[in-house]
Amino acid sequence: MSSDSDESTVDKDIDVSTANTMRERAGENRLKLWILLTANRLVLTGILTLAMFLVFVVSVTVLPSPLSPQLSSGDTIDTLFSTMITVIITGTTLVVTIGQLVISGENGSLGEQRERMENSMEFRDYTEELIGAPSPADPSTFLQDIIDVSQDRAEAVRDGLSDIDSDQLQWEIDEFTESLIGNSETVRDRLDGAQFGSFDVMHAALDYNYAWKIFQVERLLHDHEEDLGEPENELLNELKIALSMFGPAREHVKTLYFEWVLVTLSQLILYAAIPALAVAGIMVTAVDIGAVTGSTLNVENITWLIGAAFSITLLPFFLFTAYVSRIVGIAKRTLAIEPLILRESQR
Repeated sequence: MSSDSDESTVDKDIDVSTANTMRERAGENRLKLWILLTANRLVLTGILTLAMFLVFVVSVTVLPSPLSPQLSSGDTIDTLFSTMITVIITGTTLVVTIGQLVISGENGSLGEQRERMENSMEFRDYTEELIGAPSPADPSTFLQDIIDVSQDRAEAVRDGLSDIDSDQLQWEIDEFTESLIGNSETVRDRLDGAQFGSFDVMHAALDYNYAWKIFQVERLLHDHEEDLGEPENELLNELKIALSMFGPAREHVKTLYFEWVLVTLSQLILYAAIPALAVAGIMVTAVDIGAVTGSTLNVENITWLIGAAFSITLLPFFLFTAYVSRIVGIAKRTLAIEPLILRESQR
């Protein structure tokens, strides 16, 4: 059969390959994903604090009513920062309570801990059979090894079905395995050396779109049942098993990451609450309209002072916003562990 006739028999409109990165699947711009997920949370907190400071100073300066007359009675500063003291104490207590709930989830009776250990070891034993070596203790290496097996089995599918007597199936297999192998190599390289606790491990894991790949294996087995013999079915099912193992492994790492981040968040908010309370207390007791005079850059110095103090008192809230935005962003993109695509652009 000629190459022209081969091309004419192949339906290339079938969506076999998949967008490999989370940004491509989500269809969202790079800046939004940077803010929600990839930006360093402390850097983002600093940006939010600086933005609040600038917005406060500019708004107070350009609004029709100047700030000084409002401060003449002293009630404005007292009211603002007295309220902030209450907010800081209440918010800090709430966040620390969340941290305590996370820690309490790790507690349990001896029997519960034993059952938890057995379930974990059972999964590790199954993973050991899959990868042919002891399951790694490092989370990034653990995910890497599962991806390695998926890539090896995808290559076995490509080679094992290279002589299949179906131009359509051959094209779909080539497209599918090429996408899977390329995705595996990229994610494996990013996992190499990634340290748990940072976002690097989760970011790389989110870019491995195993759910769509499992669906494609199932579709190939169903749509080309007549063209596939027992050896070909076995190769595809082995690939499906390897891909299916990545789901619970990633969810386990995600759960541990969430717990790690929530405990870290509780610590940081406690640290930030102390200077925030100190600043709010100083503003209530020691600052009034006559404490600071003059202007800088055509802005009254009292405006600079109140803006800076107000922004500092908001540090615990900005920390909470930065960290929780990442947690809910990850959770939204990993709601389904099975091959369910919750929105069209996620493929």
